[in-house]
Amino acid sequence: MTVGGWRPARVAAVAEATPTARVLHLAVPGWPGNDAGQHVDVRLTAEDGYQAERSYSLGSYGPGETIELAVDEIPEGEVSPYLVHDVLPGDELEVKGPLGGYFVWRPGGEGPVQLVAGGSGIVPLMAMVRAATDASAAASVRLLYSVRTPENAIYRDELARTGADGGVAVTWAYTRHAPQGWSGGVGRLDEDAIRAAVWEPEREPTVYVCGPTGFVEHVADALVRLGHPPQRIRTERFGGA
Repeated sequence: MTVGGWRPARVAAVAEATPTARVLHLAVPGWPGNDAGQHVDVRLTAEDGYQAERSYSLGSYGPGETIELAVDEIPEGEVSPYLVHDVLPGDELEVKGPLGGYFVWRPGGEGPVQLVAGGSGIVPLMAMVRAATDASAAASVRLLYSVRTPENAIYRDELARTGADGGVAVTWAYTRHAPQGWSGGVGRLDEDAIRAAVWEPEREPTVYVCGPTGFVEHVADALVRLGHPPQRIRTERFGGA
């Protein structure tokens, strides 16, 4: 039953993703399914009636009544510290969605697709990676994922398997320190690194960029300078830089 678009949701499972992030699986009766890239609003209600709402991207896609969120902690936040450190299987909360129709990927006839993620911006792009893999379209999709360190990479093991198994091609970028044996540079994702990792503009890829605001604007501007038409670049921003 929904009230004002809100649906009751029960935490079915939790898993540590990084030192500051958690993957949550929520059972949502009556969930209508969602496209890869969509998000939900999450509402928490305290015992005194105080409510807090935040938006979170979905790492899952398709039909079924279980959805997946990956939440990275904002230390001064009201909602993310609770979801990362305190929430347990069996706890109840509310969700509204699925929301968003622009930053989505659906299989069927597209040309190349380029995904560019910064930090927790990987979550909706992970849904796209999974959807493309299941649709046998992985060969047309590339992912460039920028993180501070290997330990900060949400879905690190799944993405490593994807790249090793001939699925979606994954290129890593590290801004603080890299894994042992890394032969690339370390630092802010620059234009040369973007050029080397993404589909050529002549291939006319659709590009999805997701992450903190400063990261998204930096990457989008670089892509335009490299010749990618602005109308083929779709962006989703998370908070401050």
